[in-house]
Amino acid sequence: MIELLKTIEFEPFLLSFKLAAITSLILFIVSLPLAWYLSQTRSKAKPFIEAVTALPIVLPPSVLGFYILVALSHNSPIGAFFDDLFGIKLVFSFPGLVVASALYSFPFMVQPLQSGFESINKNMLEASYISGKSKFTTLFKVALPNIKPSLMTAVIVTFAHTVGEFGVVLMVGGSIPGETKVASVAIYEMVEVMDYSTAHIYSAVMLVISFMVLLGVYIFNHKQHKKIGAFGS
Repeated sequence: MIELLKTIEFEPFLLSFKLAAITSLILFIVSLPLAWYLSQTRSKAKPFIEAVTALPIVLPPSVLGFYILVALSHNSPIGAFFDDLFGIKLVFSFPGLVVASALYSFPFMVQPLQSGFESINKNMLEASYISGKSKFTTLFKVALPNIKPSLMTAVIVTFAHTVGEFGVVLMVGGSIPGETKVASVAIYEMVEVMDYSTAHIYSAVMLVISFMVLLGVYIFNHKQHKKIGAFGS
């Protein structure tokens, strides 16, 4: 067992965590204003925007991965633009994995934030506006501090979902060691060559990480709800 542990490569795990951290940061920056807008707007376009945002949840990863692969290839306007102007190839590269992961994990960041904003007492927001606070100030000074459970859920679940993603990252990034070979892809390759012992270890690590992440979210949210209940009483 000890000898087997010595053969474990930690690079796929580190790459997975790096990808998840960058993806979560990007999605938080992008999703925050969108979730705030969706929670406040009464526009007729709201259902359409929500449907587009939630599409990665119901769309098969192979379908989403295929269209992302086509959209980011050098033959596409997007791929050609980044390649010609910045020298960045978005297919079979780490930047491509970030783009693909951001698209696939998008709803896991937007929906908890939107739900949190919608749960805020409207009188609190109105009081902020009446006192002369801008929408920007109201968002960061009033809304965000009052949705800590939703904020924590959005960030951590997005991180965990990105770490565990397989289909989309395999189609867009392939399996290049040190570049696109994340933990989920490494496990798939081990199973292909019937290296079940190593696959068990990698899978166990992913299982423990996923469980601890979810446990942390539930414990944090439970404590926040207890604080709110104690304050309310």
